[in-house]
Amino acid sequence: MMEKDQFSNWLGLTVISVSEGCCELSCTTNKKMLNGFDILHGGISYSLSDSALAFASNSRGNKCVSVETSISHLKPVYDNETLRVVSNEIHRGKSIGIYEVDIFNQQNELISKFKGTVSISKDTW
Repeated sequence: MMEKDQFSNWLGLTVISVSEGCCELSCTTNKKMLNGFDILHGGISYSLSDSALAFASNSRGNKCVSVETSISHLKPVYDNETLRVVSNEIHRGKSIGIYEVDIFNQQNELISKFKGTVSISKDTW
């Protein structure tokens, strides 16, 4: 899935692990990811979380797409920080899955918390 995911590749994501319902990624921030206050743009941490959600929810081979997501930003992130993105499955039914994604900075501090709901298709990828 990562091979075809142009956006995740553009972000510079590294897949650490993927197993059924779980995913761990890493990413190093750069100046192009910062907003006008020289901190990580919220859209970047959202995108990192969304990619982790996609990899975790699609880990069983069924096509899954998000239907609702939300994020809370807890700490600022700066240039050249290595982030760890961890997605875990909370619930998986026949047609709906719920996931949480935590992003940690290099001091292992929680910098954001994301929750995502996906629609699970019978189609496989």
